[in-house]
Amino acid sequence: MTATAIPILDLEPEIDALWDEFSDAFQRVLRSGQFIKGPELDAFEREVADYLGTKHAIGVNSGTDALVVGLRALGIGPGDEVVTTPFSFFATAESISAVGATPVFADIDARTFNLDPDTVEPLVTERTAAVMPVHLYGGPAAIGPVLEIAERHGLAIIEDCAQSFGARFVDAAGGDGMATWHGKRTGTVGAVGAYSFFPSKNLGAFGDAGLVTTDDDALAEHMRKLRAHGALKKYHNEEVGYNSRLDALQAAFLRVKLPHIGDQNAGRRRVAETYNRLLADVEGVVAPAVVPGHVFHQYTVRILGGKRDAAAAALKAQGIQTMIYYPVPQHRLPVYDHLASDCPVSDQLAGEVLSLPIWPQLDEATIRHIAGALAEAVR
Repeated sequence: MTATAIPILDLEPEIDALWDEFSDAFQRVLRSGQFIKGPELDAFEREVADYLGTKHAIGVNSGTDALVVGLRALGIGPGDEVVTTPFSFFATAESISAVGATPVFADIDARTFNLDPDTVEPLVTERTAAVMPVHLYGGPAAIGPVLEIAERHGLAIIEDCAQSFGARFVDAAGGDGMATWHGKRTGTVGAVGAYSFFPSKNLGAFGDAGLVTTDDDALAEHMRKLRAHGALKKYHNEEVGYNSRLDALQAAFLRVKLPHIGDQNAGRRRVAETYNRLLADVEGVVAPAVVPGHVFHQYTVRILGGKRDAAAAALKAQGIQTMIYYPVPQHRLPVYDHLASDCPVSDQLAGEVLSLPIWPQLDEATIRHIAGALAEAVR
């Protein structure tokens, strides 16, 4: 292996493989003269709804807007609280604050990086309106216990699926008692699912784009209204909404990628399984579990013993890019200092997590090189 730089993500193999289809889609939209809404968006919404197994899929212009539109449609606003994870990108909590509600941070499970359901229920108050689990790194959160808590307290669930397109919930118990959510894709179990098509995502656009999903007809109509300035009929605005329509060009590109998402996600799982095999006996490195349904948007290990930053520096010196998702959990951000949240597991993992390069076409020789460099760095 040479000292050639290894990025955290390489989109070039996918773009090269689909170049002609992207070119056809680009020219089709240009010649149509319709760049906002129209047949490309309509077709994408039908196709992605069918893939996800949801009744309604509504394109919006970002994952953040998907969360905001979903929260607004659920009627969540000032005076309400939404329980969520601190271990996520800021848009998760920001969306709750943006609608005037208050994020309440529960802690996470160190094995999955996702919400620990045992820490959710003690935070439920008479002001709690919803729970917002995040399927971080592409791994489905423990949805069964969250559904039970929501049912006991009459709460809505809005799933943040920004990193989990294509992931499925799998009921490990199996047998005749299989849970009703077994086999469903993330974003189709709660009242609302919110997706991001940021370019680095498993299904990524060539710019900002997002999607909200629901099986509820009334919620779907409200979300369609909110994305278009609060109007279902042009110049008949019924409430204050957003300019949040998904462009026809992005919809056309996403239609090219969607039929390949199964292979793309399978490629990511192959990379994760290879990393896990190579790192299994490396002391001080905790590899993530390759559980059924996980789509590995990120491959993130824990580096124990206070060696994370030194390990990242050692890999950087060899031209291997790594990332830290996330160095500051949301409850420690200055904007949320006043909430005085107590999330010790999130605090600990923020100092341990390190994401390694992953993309579907990453070859085994490169994976071996990266794993070997990491093993040497933590020795």
